[in-house]
Amino acid sequence: MKRTVPLVITFVVGWVLIFSVFFPYTESLGEDFSVFFDIIASIAFILGGGSLIKMFGAKVIKRQPGWGYALVAIVGFVGTLVVGLLKTGNPEGITGNVLAEGSAIMAVYDYMFKPCGATMFALLAFYVASAAYRAFRAKNTEAVILLVTAFIILFGRTFLGTLATIWLPEQLDFLKIPNIASWIMIVLNQAGNRAIMIGISLGIISTSLKVILGIERSYLGSE
Repeated sequence: MKRTVPLVITFVVGWVLIFSVFFPYTESLGEDFSVFFDIIASIAFILGGGSLIKMFGAKVIKRQPGWGYALVAIVGFVGTLVVGLLKTGNPEGITGNVLAEGSAIMAVYDYMFKPCGATMFALLAFYVASAAYRAFRAKNTEAVILLVTAFIILFGRTFLGTLATIWLPEQLDFLKIPNIASWIMIVLNQAGNRAIMIGISLGIISTSLKVILGIERSYLGSE
């Protein structure tokens, strides 16, 4: 029974949400189900926060390797949660917008989260450069095409790339490196992105149907 009920709920809710897109008379029912989804997602956030504190708290108590980082994660999580819920420093008070200028949560975001994010992306630049070096080695035809395309795009974004072909007449404007780089990004890259999105959409549709029809049951657990 404990497996049958979730399967029935998933089947009914899944088909109602699908029908609500195509049939107007079920649109309001789909909106009501979406509200329940928001409620469940809110509960999931609470469970996720409790799981984070439990896991990292055990590491801190047992002094396991890396427990200092776990302690920083707990303090950061709890501190951000408190100033966000209490809207500390918010000029509009507890009922005001949490993103109001001068609120503590905005200070945490601007002066802690954003610098940490920028640091992470800066560190990733070295890994990207290393991966690019390995990928751009001209071992075969595909690698040569990738190398030439990357060079055109990178060179076309620089001042030297503009100067290299600035002498071309207006009739040959399409041969200028910045214009070629823009054409690659707008036409070729967009075509690739659309193919990827179509593939992802087909994967989402097939997985959703498997879940709705009860073929995929991994979300029910091992029991």
